[in-house]
Amino acid sequence: MAAAVSLASPFRRVLHVPFARRAIPTSYHFFPSGRCHAALSFAAAAAGDSAVKASLDRNAAEELRSILDMAQRASQRRDVFHTNFLTPPIVKECMLAIEKLADIKAVAQGGYPQAERCRVSVGHPDCMTSNPDVVAALSISGNFRLEPCSHGDFLGAILGTGITRDKVGDILLQGERGAQVLVDPELVDYLTSTLEKVGKVGVSCTQIPLLALEYEPPRTKSFKTVESSLRVDALGSAGFKISRTKLASLISAGDVRVNWSPVSKNGVTLKAGDVVSVSGMGRLKIWGKF
Repeated sequence: MAAAVSLASPFRRVLHVPFARRAIPTSYHFFPSGRCHAALSFAAAAAGDSAVKASLDRNAAEELRSILDMAQRASQRRDVFHTNFLTPPIVKECMLAIEKLADIKAVAQGGYPQAERCRVSVGHPDCMTSNPDVVAALSISGNFRLEPCSHGDFLGAILGTGITRDKVGDILLQGERGAQVLVDPELVDYLTSTLEKVGKVGVSCTQIPLLALEYEPPRTKSFKTVESSLRVDALGSAGFKISRTKLASLISAGDVRVNWSPVSKNGVTLKAGDVVSVSGMGRLKIWGKF
């Protein structure tokens, strides 16, 4: 199997395997404010059915249906509603589906231009003359020099306070200093008063402006590789330039995700279009005809 890889900053890598089909274009337009805009109006009749027929699992399809129902209610009431944080595949399908709804404007926000997990606001165009601020940023600081913590450690500490995953956006690791986290603004006071530890490290949690977020614009690099297997450990080790043993340990630690869902087994088989993410190392995308 031949592969081509795009390396994006220290935090993002994309593995491309030449693929015959054309990638579906997204309708996102990024702005420095950290908002991802789509404001489109089309005939509305069959949007729900066509969107749900997309290649989504049952839970994702149900989530998409609920968002489309929300969009319809927003249009009828001339109001604005907001989703929780969504994974990139759901955001993409949601925006594509809403394109087919008449008199609806959609805005996806994740806090910064390259955000993966976003909230989508939907409403009648007349009611969304200004973009709602539906994402807040927190700084989780502590001395992690002797006790380095992973993305999973920070997420686990946050969820350990009783918050559900859909209330948390991206987590930006800052090495020895800690991390910056995007959350639902309604949870800022709760987290700043409740979160005291990440792993064994005592932390302070404070709100910061979105403009204070530290991130690197993605840089990509493509390369080809030939592997005997489509398993995540084979393609992942090739894409991230690490051993299979190292990748296996990262999988066991919960630091490897396929299509933004954690994987627990080395033998998960990948296919064209899959995205593999490793905390702190980046992301790779598989392109190819196998």
